[in-house]
Amino acid sequence: MEFAERLSVPLRWWVQGTMLIATLWLALIVAVPGSVAWSVTGLAVALMIALFVSYGAARISVDGEVLHAGRAHISTTHVGAVTALDAEAMRLQAGRDADVRAFLLLRPYLKRGVRVDLTDPSDPAPYWLISSRRPEALAAALATSDR
Repeated sequence: MEFAERLSVPLRWWVQGTMLIATLWLALIVAVPGSVAWSVTGLAVALMIALFVSYGAARISVDGEVLHAGRAHISTTHVGAVTALDAEAMRLQAGRDADVRAFLLLRPYLKRGVRVDLTDPSDPAPYWLISSRRPEALAAALATSDR
């Protein structure tokens, strides 16, 4: 494995979610019986955990022959130019300069990423735009992969 990264949600999301659930509990505990308040709060906690874990479960990996980005994968033989993007370039690539055919694996809490141009003529996506905490390392792994 030349590169591996999990796009897990940041700690601040967990803190904010916990504060939201605490507010929900406080509103419920004064309005309904305690058992109902605790049951609803427990369900809210379970839902928050499930949502954050599933949303943050996306993985990016390069093993020399295949680039995996979330559920998608492509052989590195079909990878063209790879560009590590800073926050401003990523914002432009995901917004104003975006191509609707592109494959996107974006996370709002990650401002930087990588643009991977594709050379596969049968692939309808001209490029992949992937959020990453370490875009330079991902670009380097793709540059040195077996093409």
